[in-house]
Amino acid sequence: MDRRDFVKVALGGVAGSLVAPQAVMAEAAQALAGNVYYTKAQPGRWAKKAGGHLPAIEVGNGKMRVTTGHEMKDYEHYIVKHQLFDKDFNLLGERLFDPKTDKAPISEYDLKGYSGPLYATSMCNKHDVWLNEAMA
Repeated sequence: MDRRDFVKVALGGVAGSLVAPQAVMAEAAQALAGNVYYTKAQPGRWAKKAGGHLPAIEVGNGKMRVTTGHEMKDYEHYIVKHQLFDKDFNLLGERLFDPKTDKAPISEYDLKGYSGPLYATSMCNKHDVWLNEAMA
């Protein structure tokens, strides 16, 4: 192998190692859908619960609003929290709810110039964690 071919192969390997973790993360996240967390496309055992548990996302003016259409039935059945993650699943924000004082599970986040994929979760005390995504 001549020197130019060697450099091409070496650079290709370096570039591949930089992209691979992101691809592995996306593949792992996909494998968890419907088992560890639930989505509209993969509601798993809670297929009939998607309507009241999947977080709705509105993005605009540098802000994001997450709403879950779920009743807050005291501590018997309620949305515990919302979480917001960036494209690498770094936590950007979180809002805990108190079913005694919060009438509806609604949270707002400042996106601080962020652009790209966002992931919002809604955690129910009975029906696990639900994930939805949007672009900022």
